[in-house]
Amino acid sequence: MHDTGLTHYLEQARRFPMLSPERERQLALAWRDDRDRTALRDLVGSHLRFAIKIARGYAGYGLPVGDLIAEGNVGLMQAAEKFDPDRGFRFATYAMWWIRAAIQEFILHNASMVKMGTTAAQKKLFFNLRKIKARMAQLEQGDLAPELVAKIAEELDVPAHDVVEMNRRLGATDKSLNVTLSADSDSEWLELLADERPGHDALLADADELADRRALLARAMADLNPRERHILEERRLKEEPLTLEALSQQYDVSRERIRQIEARAFEKLQRAMARSVANASRPVDLVAA
Repeated sequence: MHDTGLTHYLEQARRFPMLSPERERQLALAWRDDRDRTALRDLVGSHLRFAIKIARGYAGYGLPVGDLIAEGNVGLMQAAEKFDPDRGFRFATYAMWWIRAAIQEFILHNASMVKMGTTAAQKKLFFNLRKIKARMAQLEQGDLAPELVAKIAEELDVPAHDVVEMNRRLGATDKSLNVTLSADSDSEWLELLADERPGHDALLADADELADRRALLARAMADLNPRERHILEERRLKEEPLTLEALSQQYDVSRERIRQIEARAFEKLQRAMARSVANASRPVDLVAA
């Protein structure tokens, strides 16, 4: 949302009245039981100010407040979809968790181009580190002193090195690789990155190795009888393997019998390939040749 759009949105949110518990329950039941969209609008609209308040609490992560509010509204709508008024608690109590979850997920994916947190412990660290640093009057500091790191790690029950890493990631900023090296240079940082793609010699070597493996497999497959070869191809060499049931119907035998044939064929294939590899690595007898 742009500033003018955000201002207009806030004005619209204020037009919805606060709901009494009785009216809230009526609207929730009308939406749940009758899918009354007018009831949904009034129920959600009366809680827009609540979502805005929660979203503003996450303004310190460097993302536009309008985007945070939009994500909070997504969580609000999800809460309305799942809310059960018969459980006896207020909609705001239930919606709070959905709103926070939606905003936090948005922050984790957009606060940096580098993914910030993947585990529950990392997410907890991400959303609590700033608060703890502020409480310790260390919000504007860079690297934390070892004793502070240890204290935060103990409080959040995470390893100390996770605290150090997350603190550095939160303090860093994403920079474009298309920025020039200096004010008087036309070269970009991107030009200094090494090309890690394989060279032509590596590609040719990989192609030769793949061809050798395919030839080895073809020779080994020749040792199997037609039924073994067909079952092994269908079960092990296809992107979408046939089920034991499908093959058992083709051959009019039990699924267990198909499984036994597949296992036996695979063992024969392994032995044949091992023999081929051993023969290929055996020294050539020049006198006999």
